Amino acid sequence: MQHDQEEFDRFDQAILTTLASEGRISITELARRIGLSKSPTQARLRRLEELGVIRGYRAILDPIRLGLDHVAFVEVRMFDTREASLEAFNAAVASVPEIEQVHLIAGNFDYLLKVRTADMRSYRRVLAERISTLPHVSTTSTYVAMQAVKEAGVAPEGAD
Repeated sequence: MQHDQEEFDRFDQAILTTLASEGRISITELARRIGLSKSPTQARLRRLEELGVIRGYRAILDPIRLGLDHVAFVEVRMFDTREASLEAFNAAVASVPEIEQVHLIAGNFDYLLKVRTADMRSYRRVLAERISTLPHVSTTSTYVAMQAVKEAGVAPEGAD
């Protein structure tokens, strides 16, 4: 379910902006920061959750401290791009834990994957045993990231 930006007033935007950077903030502190009392803030938060604008809360882990500092972007070309083939690929790719992101692309290839592993050896294993064996994969091209310059979650438009 999609909603237009116009449906969210400045208080909703302030809630979303604050939670995007501080998901563990208390309702009391959130209310203070956005300039409302606790009850209306809680009601707005519940409404945003029910609308699916806020999909959940999670811890943001440091992949480098976890030993997962090898990032590769993989272009995937499919030999069959009919809807059933794309659906089969989409379902299968969800089961590969090393794949952080998957995007269907309009361009010279079909999918762009972000893959995170411990090192090149681990990546090569994932590519050979998992990615290359996904349904309808024709070819892949890998680009290794040298440094993450910016990685962030989605923040509402107009967020400072």
